[in-house]
Amino acid sequence: MSSDFKDPNKKKKIGFRFAWNGIKEVCSSERNFRIHLLAAILVITAAFMFGLSKGEWVTILLIICMVLSLEMVNTAMERLLDFYHPEQNPIIGSIKDITAGAVLVASIGAVIIGMIIFLPKLFLI
Repeated sequence: MSSDFKDPNKKKKIGFRFAWNGIKEVCSSERNFRIHLLAAILVITAAFMFGLSKGEWVTILLIICMVLSLEMVNTAMERLLDFYHPEQNPIIGSIKDITAGAVLVASIGAVIIGMIIFLPKLFLI
């Protein structure tokens, strides 16, 4: 066993570094992730501007994290399936469609939640 893994703090640092590398990878390589990230930044900016309540902040942060996380899982699934089965396959295509659909469902939910939170504030201005 490597001496790096005897120190529990070293393991935590390594795990965090790998996770951070994954975030950087998806940011640099996935256009859809960058689009979701830009939308998240705009929503957070609007949240500051409108002075959201704590509950509204929790709601938008949870939904942002959910959409970004699902986008990362979708990307990982696509890469894994492409690696193990690079040729066209209807079952693999169906799995990819389902994971992409999960991102779409979360994104639609995020838009609806955003409308519920922000539209009343826009009409009060």
